[in-house]
Amino acid sequence: MKINQKYIIMLLLLVTVIIGVAAMVPPKEPKQSHPHVFVNLKVLPKDISDSLLYQIMKKDFDVALGVKCNFCHAPNKDSTDLDFPSDAKAEKNIARGMMQMEIGINENYFKIKPAMVGDQALAVTCITCHNGKAFPDNYTSIATKK
Repeated sequence: MKINQKYIIMLLLLVTVIIGVAAMVPPKEPKQSHPHVFVNLKVLPKDISDSLLYQIMKKDFDVALGVKCNFCHAPNKDSTDLDFPSDAKAEKNIARGMMQMEIGINENYFKIKPAMVGDQALAVTCITCHNGKAFPDNYTSIATKK
């Protein structure tokens, strides 16, 4: 009878370990039946995922520049939301140019190809110069350089 009790105890321990391991495995993200289609992306990939776009906006703009969405995105005329596709604010096109500059620096000088904004492997990112500020140190507006 003692052998049977040992098998039962071993089986219970094995089941406990299996349940513990299963609880540690992160759940798979559900596949979106209709992925979000972003409009007016000119530097970022047109098929970018919601999560990657959000990560880039949070890390590369919110944190690196210390700004919120409304710094680059104009308000929607029909609601209190922002009009993300709109190019009404000049800051949005400046941000696009800065992203292209970041990509160029990483590809040409650090040989990171293909360089993608938001990639962890980039040597130069927004925070390199901005350090959490909307305008880098020693920034002089183009308007004052006449």
